[in-house]
Amino acid sequence: MEINFSKQGGLVPAIVQDAQTLKVLMLGYMNEEALRKTLETHRVTFFSRSRNQLWTKGETSGHFLELVEIKLDCDDDTILIKANPIGPTCHTGADTCFFEKNTGKSPFLHYLEEIIAKRHQEMPEGSYTTSLFQKGINKIAQKVGEEAVELIIEAKDNNKQFFLGEAADLLFHFLVLLEAKQVKLDEVIDVLQKRHASTAKKS
Repeated sequence: MEINFSKQGGLVPAIVQDAQTLKVLMLGYMNEEALRKTLETHRVTFFSRSRNQLWTKGETSGHFLELVEIKLDCDDDTILIKANPIGPTCHTGADTCFFEKNTGKSPFLHYLEEIIAKRHQEMPEGSYTTSLFQKGINKIAQKVGEEAVELIIEAKDNNKQFFLGEAADLLFHFLVLLEAKQVKLDEVIDVLQKRHASTAKKS
């Protein structure tokens, strides 16, 4: 990355985003040394303007930010850091420095959707997903039905782990079916949002 540290006296803003929930956790500043240490340790390190020194987030609290990915903006002077937070991010004890709850991992479904689409395009040998696409739409739809029935069966028992496993299986095969039909998950969400908006107007 060719980061332009000269624009702001050797510092660039670093926006930290939860890699799973995509919530913005905090804003800090980095110089070249802070970036280098972050890349070396895989724990996000900033430059403190008030203390005029490096500080690794979590070095006193234990609430580290584990590095996942770093991206650079179009002007080469702002960093986006995707990280997995270990505990709350804000020094106040809040999940984020903007006092938002950092919950929900639904963005992973979109990531999984992309992986499934890539499998469909490349059809790598030995992939389970490839084998589903090779069997065709009827078999994929049948598999979704089978997983739905298995989930219903587990719903009647009290084994949470089995129930979660079947729920995950159903979600995965549902995404495969959407890809086979060339339908995006967002299109399904659009329908749900429109229904919700319509219901909200009536109430």
